[in-house]
Amino acid sequence: MWRASVLTIFPEMFPGPLAQSLAGKALASGIWSLDTHDIRNAATDKHRTVDDTPAGGGPGIVMKADVLARALDTVPHDTRPRLLMSPRGKPLTQTRIAEISRGQGAVIVCARFEGVDERLIKARNLEEVSLGDFVLSGGEIAALALIDACVRLLPGVMGKEASAAEESFADGLLEYPQYTRPPVFEGEPIPEVLISGDHAKVKAWRRAQAEALTKARRPDLWAAYEARKKP
Repeated sequence: MWRASVLTIFPEMFPGPLAQSLAGKALASGIWSLDTHDIRNAATDKHRTVDDTPAGGGPGIVMKADVLARALDTVPHDTRPRLLMSPRGKPLTQTRIAEISRGQGAVIVCARFEGVDERLIKARNLEEVSLGDFVLSGGEIAALALIDACVRLLPGVMGKEASAAEESFADGLLEYPQYTRPPVFEGEPIPEVLISGDHAKVKAWRRAQAEALTKARRPDLWAAYEARKKP
């Protein structure tokens, strides 16, 4: 069973949306599991303090290494990657998500405030990962997104296993445009090729559309895609 262990000061935020839709059904059926760990339980003072002022001065507060270490050490040390949701982390890709989903799960630390004491990151070998070049109030929302992205790839979660192979980023391209009934919407019809019944033409059209969209919207992905095609 794929297992997500989440360390947070807001355990009530979980499972949240992960209890709904595909992820929720998979959770209820035992395809994956979720356990949350309240970081404040590892604090030793009566106020359950998890943070302190940054060394060297400056604004905000920093999550304490000793408290986080005790919290992490309550989670079994297995082969699962230990991830720290952080805006300075390496951006998550569909490739990395697929790697995580093929493993036993993930241990996810949700940072708050100005971040985490650097010594903890090194001492517990945390892999810093990011959803993108923006800052959230904390790592919980990012953790929810990461778990959802992994869970949907687990065997038996999606209705048609082939759907994952044709979606955005699966082969380095954005997904082609999708259409469904009615055949005409506000004067615009479904492209003729999609209702032609010619599967070869449909496949070629979708590939051309995916390439055009990627080239126009994501030149970084397009450059990598072009590089892979070179002999």
